[in-house]
Amino acid sequence: MSDATTHLLLPYILAAQAQKHVTHNEALRILDGLVQLSVLDRDLTAPPGSPADGDRYIVASGATGDWAGWDLNVALWTDGAWLRLPPRIGWRAWVEDEGLLLVYYGASWVGTTPHALQNMALLGIGTTADASNPFSAKLNAALWTAKTVAEGGTGDLFYTMNKEAAAGDLGLTLQTGFVTKALVGLFGSDRFRLAVSADGSTFFDGLSVDNATGIVDQPRLPRFKAYTNYDNYVGVGTWTKIGLNNTDYNDQGAFDAANNHFVAPSDGTYLFGATLLYKINASATARMRGRLVLNGTTEIRGSLGEISATHVSLATAIWLQTMVPLTAGDTVELQGYFRVADGYFAADHTSFWGAKIG
Repeated sequence: MSDATTHLLLPYILAAQAQKHVTHNEALRILDGLVQLSVLDRDLTAPPGSPADGDRYIVASGATGDWAGWDLNVALWTDGAWLRLPPRIGWRAWVEDEGLLLVYYGASWVGTTPHALQNMALLGIGTTADASNPFSAKLNAALWTAKTVAEGGTGDLFYTMNKEAAAGDLGLTLQTGFVTKALVGLFGSDRFRLAVSADGSTFFDGLSVDNATGIVDQPRLPRFKAYTNYDNYVGVGTWTKIGLNNTDYNDQGAFDAANNHFVAPSDGTYLFGATLLYKINASATARMRGRLVLNGTTEIRGSLGEISATHVSLATAIWLQTMVPLTAGDTVELQGYFRVADGYFAADHTSFWGAKIG
């Protein structure tokens, strides 16, 4: 029969043993030193000069003095002497000066923070993860940095996200007060999209990139092309708004056909163009002119054009083009003018177009 316990090597009180209290107290002393083990330090190779009763240390490798040969053992100062406590696999010790929990695995003491976390169902950092958000983090900053070449890495960093099929969704959801305000990624297809929302339910694409061609589209930039489906008569010497009562396309309804002008939906820079096709009334010396007008009164610089030579009905035309900064609510209209003889601006081929470019 052994005279000590298997794991902690606590001495047994033997049959017919004299001074049983000595053996019993020795066992209590070892228990008191090991249970809820917390050591002051693990970096010393020699005992400190003035230990207090109950002080404990994990002895560093290369121990000397009273600790010689005690490498990695627990040294307990008790009753005026150092007591050696050889560690066993699975012992845990709190290192007070490092705030670190260690475990002994037979060759050394190692930190309990794992080197690998595999197949975890939930992980919460600063908050509680759940089935809908199995990884959840509540924090004010996060850093991803590349493993350098000197550390055995490549110096590069890739963050990879993957979806099962093109019809699925993959991307970043940006929220305010847990209401989605923007989406960035591949949603419903493999086209790259940047979409925004005011309420988290209705979204507008601000940017779309075709993954097959790389062609960039900005779907919410207002653009239009308007035309007249009747001959607009204009007398001599009077600038007259052209009645553009139809549109080939009119994104966001920016062209107001009822009032025959474009209305800027937002501040920005706009590009406009127009075609004015001449149709004779009485004389081919009409001297046709055209221009674009801001807010019904101000001629837009660079938009004025005139044909001074003899006109050919349904063949002579003016092409106008200019760029202008606008404020939301500004209007732009097309005006025509005859300087010598009256005439018409012909149906179908007299048109006005524009788009926001920035």
